[in-house]
Amino acid sequence: MDIEEKKQNVKEALRRLRKAYPVTGPFVAWSNPLELVVGTALSAQCTDERVNMVTKELFKKYQTARDYADADQGVLEKEIYSTGFYRNKAKNLRGMGKVLVERFGGKVPDTLEGLLALPGVSNKTAYIVLAKAFGRQEGVAVDTHVFRLVPRLGWSDAKTAEKMSAELSRLFPKKDYLDMNEYLITHGRAICSPRNPKCGDCVLSDICPGSEKFKAKNEK
Repeated sequence: MDIEEKKQNVKEALRRLRKAYPVTGPFVAWSNPLELVVGTALSAQCTDERVNMVTKELFKKYQTARDYADADQGVLEKEIYSTGFYRNKAKNLRGMGKVLVERFGGKVPDTLEGLLALPGVSNKTAYIVLAKAFGRQEGVAVDTHVFRLVPRLGWSDAKTAEKMSAELSRLFPKKDYLDMNEYLITHGRAICSPRNPKCGDCVLSDICPGSEKFKAKNEK
C-alpha cells in the first residue's frame, strides 16, 4: 500500500474498531496527572490490571511528588514488586519525584520535553499523559500491542517503537492518536493475540494483509 492507500485503510479500520468496541480498556486507573505518570510507567512489561491492583494502595500512601522523592528504595520495591522490574521502577519513581520537586515545583509538566526529563518516562508514556491528562495529542503511543498489530495490518514495518510512532503519526489525524492506541490495544487483547490470532472473528480480516481472508481475496 502507498501512503494514501494506508490512510484510507487506517480510517476504515478505526471506524470498524469503534463500532466493534463500544468500551475500550481496561487501562491504567488515575485521578490526576501524577497518578497517570506513575501508573503508566509501572505498566511497562506489566498488565494494566496488575498495575491497578498495586496502585490502589500505592496512591493512598504516595500522593505528591515529594512523597516519591522521599520514599525508601527498599520499601517502594516491595510495594511495586508484582509489576516486575521493581528495582529499576522504584529507582525511577524516586528519581521522578525528585525531578518534579526540583525542576517543576512538584507538578507534572504539560510538555513533551518536560515529561521526557523524568526518569522512566518514555515517548509512549509521555504521549499518553499529554493526551489523557492535558488533552494534547503530540504523538502515537506505541506499546507491545500496537507494535505487534501494525505490521500485520500493513501500516508500518518499522523495527523500533519510535520510528513506528513517527510513521503512524503521518497516517492518522492528530485527533485520533489516542484512539488509535487504545482501540488497537483492546483489539490485540480480544482478537489479535501474539500466537493464533482469531482472524475468523476479526472485523478487520478483509482489509488486513496478515489475514488469510485478505490474501485469498487478493489472489483472485
